Amino acid sequence: MKRLLIILGLVFGVTIQAQVPQPAPKPDKPKKERPEKGQKKWDPAKAKERFKAAFDKRKKGRSDAKKRGHKVRDRKKGSAFGKLVRDDAKIKELKEAFAAAAKKDRKGFDRKAWKDATDDEKKALREKLAAGRKEWYEKMKAHREEIGKRIKEIREEFKNNRDKVIDGNDPGE
Repeated sequence: MKRLLIILGLVFGVTIQAQVPQPAPKPDKPKKERPEKGQKKWDPAKAKERFKAAFDKRKKGRSDAKKRGHKVRDRKKGSAFGKLVRDDAKIKELKEAFAAAAKKDRKGFDRKAWKDATDDEKKALREKLAAGRKEWYEKMKAHREEIGKRIKEIREEFKNNRDKVIDGNDPGE
């Protein structure tokens, strides 16, 4: 009985081993060109050419997407309401005034005076900077409120009265 089991084990072992799939042979790949020792590993001209090709390919894809109506947004154009706000004369004037005031306030700090200052002088400079920051913060809040008021005015000015027109129509006409 022992012999029979050994023989059966050997037969099954050989048949199972014969049925195991072998990996497919790998295709022969052409060998890459390798630079000789002492030469540059990459060619700057080839790299520049590849970058230009990639840039052109990306540019073409972007223009195609715009033609298809894909949601590629141009940051410069924006929405129609944003254009109204950007092109408004009063808002431009407010922005320029705020920028000029902020620029004037920024010029107040002198680094050389800070280097040579004693502890008391540094404390006074810190207090001056804190006061300037508070003042700038108040100016910024006031500027933001003025811009908000102007935007509300623009919104009222260009309001769409579509609902009133629809409600005013007689259904029998």
